[in-house]
Amino acid sequence: MGRAVMVGRGPTGAGVLVLSILIILTTEDCRAQKGDGCGPTVLGPSSGTLSSLGYPGTYPNNTVCEWEISVPRGSRVHFHFAELDIEDSDCQVNYLRLYNGIGHQRSEIVKYCGLGLRVGQLIESSTHQVTVQFMSGTHHSGRGFYLSYSTTQHTDLITCLDKGADFPEAEFSKYCPAGCLTSTEEISGTVPNGYRESSPVCVAAVHAGVVSNAVGGRISVVSSKGIPHYEATLANNVSSTGGTLSDSLFTFRTNGCSGTLGLESGGVADTQLSASSVWEWSVGQQSVWAPSGARLKKAGLPWASAQSDLKQWLQVDLKKEKRITGITTTGSTLREYRYYVSAYRVQHSNDGQQWLSYREANSTQDKIFQGNINYLHEVRNNFIPPIEARFVRIHPTLWHQRIALKLELVGCQILAKPVPRVFDPYRHTPPSMGTKRPPHFGHTTHPPDIRNTTMPPHTDVALAAVLVPVLFMVLTALILTVVCAWHCRSRKKSSDGTYDLPHWDRTDWWKSMKQLLPSKMVETEDSVRYSEVARLGRGAVPRLHAEPADYAEPLVSGVTTLGARSTFKPDEGPDPGYTDPDLYDAPISQDVYHAYAEPLPATGSEYATPIVVDMGCHPSGGSTLNQPSTVCSFMGAGPPSLLTRTDSGRSGRTAYDTPKNATGQATPPEDQTYQVPQRNTQKPKGKS
Repeated sequence: MGRAVMVGRGPTGAGVLVLSILIILTTEDCRAQKGDGCGPTVLGPSSGTLSSLGYPGTYPNNTVCEWEISVPRGSRVHFHFAELDIEDSDCQVNYLRLYNGIGHQRSEIVKYCGLGLRVGQLIESSTHQVTVQFMSGTHHSGRGFYLSYSTTQHTDLITCLDKGADFPEAEFSKYCPAGCLTSTEEISGTVPNGYRESSPVCVAAVHAGVVSNAVGGRISVVSSKGIPHYEATLANNVSSTGGTLSDSLFTFRTNGCSGTLGLESGGVADTQLSASSVWEWSVGQQSVWAPSGARLKKAGLPWASAQSDLKQWLQVDLKKEKRITGITTTGSTLREYRYYVSAYRVQHSNDGQQWLSYREANSTQDKIFQGNINYLHEVRNNFIPPIEARFVRIHPTLWHQRIALKLELVGCQILAKPVPRVFDPYRHTPPSMGTKRPPHFGHTTHPPDIRNTTMPPHTDVALAAVLVPVLFMVLTALILTVVCAWHCRSRKKSSDGTYDLPHWDRTDWWKSMKQLLPSKMVETEDSVRYSEVARLGRGAVPRLHAEPADYAEPLVSGVTTLGARSTFKPDEGPDPGYTDPDLYDAPISQDVYHAYAEPLPATGSEYATPIVVDMGCHPSGGSTLNQPSTVCSFMGAGPPSLLTRTDSGRSGRTAYDTPKNATGQATPPEDQTYQVPQRNTQKPKGKS
């Protein structure tokens, strides 16, 4: 067994150090400290933390302390200094010395003294046993020292004072030593939101339940952008403080076994909760503080025991064995009943008969967990290593006023372990019916490779994360293809119909109604259509244009009004393609087409605008150009005569004209459509 030797100091007037030795039995490996100058210390099996007395304040005068460290054989020890601040210039009175080995056969490795020293490299021993010695005489300043150690296999050892801001990497992995709760540095934040960048990484890891303060361990850290506020919580004997906005934060990667086990959600039935006793209190109405109320965040009364003593317990039956990694507790959460449990032990069992108390690794003592510090706020404790059991019992050891408790267990399901199958090479399994297999002569069959095919829960989530975007992209592409095909087909049909004359446009009804539209619209439509038809022929499909028409529209029989702009040039000479005496209302033959609305020449005769009259008032008989026409009054009222005007503006000439042929001679058709011109001296008849 190992030994721990405490070295005390005698009377100060003697000026001589008097050693008093105290032998203490410890673990198999030799991890001991002796002297009166030893500060907070944790000596773990493979790592630990040492500090001078009073750190981070000034260490006392005339003190000494020695630490004897032993790790498993075959390993060596290396040291990482967090701070070294010892007042002395020649290392004669105040110094820190490291030795290879323990006892009288030890040999010096290195000796340090001085204020504000920076020791960046790791100091390594040559054996598996090391002695650390700190001596102090009279001094006025100096904070002492603070260091960590581990076996040399952990080359990425850091100290308990290293902060998140000291590591610029987005992700990194380090080894934290045991005993970082000896640090006085504060952390800010909690899991899963993260910790402020100014927090010591290893202290935050203990708070998060990633590593144990008694053992230490490896951490995987992820840095990300900071958040506006950091929550203050108490967990694993570490109190975090609230924090404000920071540039960055860090969190820890875990094994994912941190889900609630059903007390809060109702997955654990009331019949699965039991207790040593139940408090029933009647004041006006009866109140039962039953185990069913011991659910975290459930409103109402919690569980409370009838007696407040060390024999009380609360039990949870999970129905099957599960891995339990932590527990969260609160007090009564009732303002009028401020009861809570401040410390407790945990027992676990698989059958409800044989119970084991929880202990930390390499410890022979039952662990006492820190409970709540008030009746309202939650406190979390993690089990490192985790518990694998069906039954869990909470035994209160300290409480405020009365035992009252609400809780939630944290953990996960235990994955089924594959059962290895023993392969018998001499056992013959006949092939199934209907299957013929050739015999294998001289062939050795190897044992099958048995693997665990049980997929973890997160595999389905990862598969869904891949399939959902792929299916979405395929569906989107299919929809776009259908839409494009429909659009192209509709566009083709629209193009075909754009150049064809609709049926209703070829009817007499439309010829009558289109006169009600503005003249610009009528001229544009008809002039373009007639000109294009004449130019392209009946077999071609003309394209409609929105250019205004410069030519007149033929007069249509039966139409009482014309557009304001109706000057036109009649056809020069008879067209053999027309058989109707009406030059402008004759049907179009299949081979020859009449070209309407040719442009007016730059020089030449101008043509008159037809008179807007009632077609029923045409003169009877065959009138000639020299015969005046009878003019009817409109609606039987108004002036008895029509005002005459010539387009040329010259008086003494006819106000209106008739179409002429190519030689300039008037060739009126049989069915005169134009008004016979009147002289300025012509007097209209009055009413009879």
